[in-house]
Amino acid sequence: MSQPQPAAIDKRRPSGKDAPTYAPFVAPATDEDAMGEENLDRELKQGEKSEDQEWDPELNRILKNNKEWVDHTNKHHPGFFKMMAAGQQPHYLYIGCSDARVNPGQLMGLKQDEIFVHRNVGNLCPNDLNFLSVLEYAVNFLHVPHIIVCGHYDCGAVRNSVKKQDIGLLENWIRNIRDVQRLHAGELNEITCTEVKHRRLVELNVIEQCINIFKTSAVQRHRVTTAGDPNRKYPFSTPRIHALVFDPADGILKKLDINWEEEVSRYQHIYDLC
Repeated sequence: MSQPQPAAIDKRRPSGKDAPTYAPFVAPATDEDAMGEENLDRELKQGEKSEDQEWDPELNRILKNNKEWVDHTNKHHPGFFKMMAAGQQPHYLYIGCSDARVNPGQLMGLKQDEIFVHRNVGNLCPNDLNFLSVLEYAVNFLHVPHIIVCGHYDCGAVRNSVKKQDIGLLENWIRNIRDVQRLHAGELNEITCTEVKHRRLVELNVIEQCINIFKTSAVQRHRVTTAGDPNRKYPFSTPRIHALVFDPADGILKKLDINWEEEVSRYQHIYDLC
């Protein structure tokens, strides 16, 4: 197929510095146009006022709080924002529930720049792109030495997972906790108290999510590499994985007593990749 030829240049038309400057055409305004603009202006202002009244009090509170926090931080911790702008080197990857009652930094008494945070409903570590991307970035780019999976008692996701109900799209997510219940049905069926059973399922869910992390190629590869590195930064292979549970009723954070060597060796023949 032949290519289209460029349009011929009209050599009779002046170009460069000799070319005349043309003012853009603007249609003359009419009284009708002026009235239309005034009406539009009035409608926009009324809309803004209505929207401000409905939403902005809450947003203004947030912006005011932010300004007060910035002023307080600059006064009592000068250089804080300069440090924050220099980049992040967190020590922990924290994987927790989205529950509004849980504030990871406050809970563990750590500063913002010490924790890389991933949260979802039920503190799950499934094979979804969101979680795996966070894990990959934390392990291979931020080189965090510790990964914490933190559950909490009175977890709505765990409570809903034991009910016979269809909760729509969320059911596809909660099914991960139902699978934990299936894996540990023998132990859980022995517990007669509903609340005690709930608390134990919360703990078992955290343990299974930790095992899910051990299964991933990113973690296995990094642990094998650091284990064989004579110049490694820490006296152990990284990342280390920790199972914690928080009780909103008293604020106490509990480390679950797990023999990870035993847990991992039980399934190594199935999940080892390196």
